[in-house]
Amino acid sequence: MMGYRVLFAEDEPGLRNITAAFLQKRGFTVDAVCDGEEAEWAIMGNHYDAVILDIMMPKKDGLEVCRFLRKRYDVPVIFLTALDREETIVESYEIGADEYITKPFSATILVAKINALINRYRGLVVKGGITRIGELTIEPARRRVLVNETTVPLAPKEYELLLLLVEHRNQILSRTQILDLVWGAEYEGYERTVDNHIKKLRAALGAAGDHICTAMKAGYYWKE
Repeated sequence: MMGYRVLFAEDEPGLRNITAAFLQKRGFTVDAVCDGEEAEWAIMGNHYDAVILDIMMPKKDGLEVCRFLRKRYDVPVIFLTALDREETIVESYEIGADEYITKPFSATILVAKINALINRYRGLVVKGGITRIGELTIEPARRRVLVNETTVPLAPKEYELLLLLVEHRNQILSRTQILDLVWGAEYEGYERTVDNHIKKLRAALGAAGDHICTAMKAGYYWKE
């Protein structure tokens, strides 16, 4: 697995390709389709962590696809559409949408909303934005990490690396993906950089460091 898998249904090819490429750059696996009928076939044949739907699509519109999905699956649904009529927005939420984003939109905000919804569905985010997984607690507002209620000091990149692994827990991230997402796509360093920081992070986390697993020749992942 290469990060969260999302379905993106959009009939405008330029927007579909650009947005899919942006999401892939941020570590998502993206299945992009051009109409509502293709979206339904994709939903039936795959497991998705989130579904992004345009409303005005050929064959079947996004509202129809959302109704179809809600009868069968429990997955975050985001509408991404040019329609800003109040009645359409209300209908979208009534049939089960989790978010409604109007075009033009910020791709960065879209990514943030996708991650927030996935985390909410998986029970990762708790009151106050605090994250708790087993013995690990992360307090983003204070950039504070605790293991068994004891504060663990982390260097900035180690902290960002931890957030990335926890956010994509149980899913393998390649070294290249980690470099892009933590250091930035423009970073010209070596993949060995990731290995060194993983080693330091494991040591800093003590017992919780055992959750960071190595997938031979593939990358790293956080195992619950």
